[in-house]
Amino acid sequence: MQENHLFEYAVIRVVPRVEREEFLNVGIVLYCRKPVFLETIYALDQERLRALYADIDIDQLRDYLKAFALIAAGDTNGGPIAKLDVASRFRWLTATRSTIIQTSKVHPGFCAEPQKAAKKLFEEFVV
Repeated sequence: MQENHLFEYAVIRVVPRVEREEFLNVGIVLYCRKPVFLETIYALDQERLRALYADIDIDQLRDYLKAFALIAAGDTNGGPIAKLDVASRFRWLTATRSTIIQTSKVHPGFCAEPQKAAKKLFEEFVV
């Protein structure tokens, strides 16, 4: 029997007009201290985004989400934040901000395999 691990996750949201507080869920970021795990999964439904926000710049949004994923992965192309330890990167990514890319509040859970938990949450909240 596999051991269950505590994990934390947040839903990644696109908030094109911050003042209106409308958003569309586009991804998940999941952190698990043991085993050390931090992953971002996202997908852009361009048709849905354009239906809700006709003037959104999809290419710019894709670049922002790519940077978000690079930071989560600790990739050197993610800049100085990507060089931080895993827990610090997760906290930075899920910090409250007033930008086009935001996250929900952080929620806890238990899982045996963090990667499977991330995929399940992605399907539940995004797909």
